[in-house]
Amino acid sequence: MNNNVLVRIEHLRKYFPIKEGFMQVKNVQAVEDVSFSIREGETLGLVGESGCGKTTLGRTILRLHEPTAGKIYYRDKDITKEKMLPYRRKMQIIFQDPSASLDPRKTVCEIVGEAIDIHKLASGKTERIEKIQDLLTQVGLNSEHCNRYPHEFSGGQQQRIGIARALAVQPEFIVCDEPISALDVSIQSQIVNMLEDMQQERNLTYLFIAHDLSVVRHISNRIGVMYLGNLVELAESNELNRHPLHPYTKTLLSAVPIPDPVRSRERKRIILEGDIPSPMNPPSGCRFHTRCPYATGRCKEEVPELRELSPDHFAACHIL
Repeated sequence: MNNNVLVRIEHLRKYFPIKEGFMQVKNVQAVEDVSFSIREGETLGLVGESGCGKTTLGRTILRLHEPTAGKIYYRDKDITKEKMLPYRRKMQIIFQDPSASLDPRKTVCEIVGEAIDIHKLASGKTERIEKIQDLLTQVGLNSEHCNRYPHEFSGGQQQRIGIARALAVQPEFIVCDEPISALDVSIQSQIVNMLEDMQQERNLTYLFIAHDLSVVRHISNRIGVMYLGNLVELAESNELNRHPLHPYTKTLLSAVPIPDPVRSRERKRIILEGDIPSPMNPPSGCRFHTRCPYATGRCKEEVPELRELSPDHFAACHIL
């Protein structure tokens, strides 16, 4: 990993208009004013409860969703309004549900080879087949699997096909959108280890999205924590786990299982009261104030700024 910034987003917002009643339209504020950068060769983990906007943020960075506002930079070039075909080679995604993201009517060869054809990365049929078979071997599948269909594979094997498809265009940046959450526990560690090996071999940069903090802190160099569309904390992985600052981050960490039964019994679990507010009608001020035990009057009125409170450790909270 080096300190060169590969991807940078500034004040990114993504709203989805939803019809309510006959004429009224309301916005689902999925991502609200998020800014951060991802360094070349690093893994930035993104965690939070289901529905907090993690997946929407990842897809908006790739322009699979068009941003409502804000800027997206790739190697310091503003790509917010650019045609994305040249950048599709450099920026790829691994989807959460492999069975839903693979076309059931196409063979593995057609699925992995589609991007090779679009970007003209093979000079002929022989080179194309060789590249596809080589990719399948790299992700732990047999080259004979080329002519099979997705339904003939297990969930873990389907995800390996999805990874091969993402690697086919030799990308620099991959959004890993909860790539192991739909898999058996026995397979999850294999996929994580394979992603780490690929990163070392190919100098890849990851945005690793998950709701399991124990997995994220294993694979990530830095971790960002999201709550209801906002980024509330961002820090190096070890620093975040040892010295969490935001009350929401402390809550998430208190729920991570500890293998030591003695320490597990001694640790106090933080239980949040109430439900996550609707992104169609988010609270004023700090969005976490309705569930925060430390909330003050200021929290209800004023949106906290994401500030650097110690070296490379950012948090958005009025009480810090």
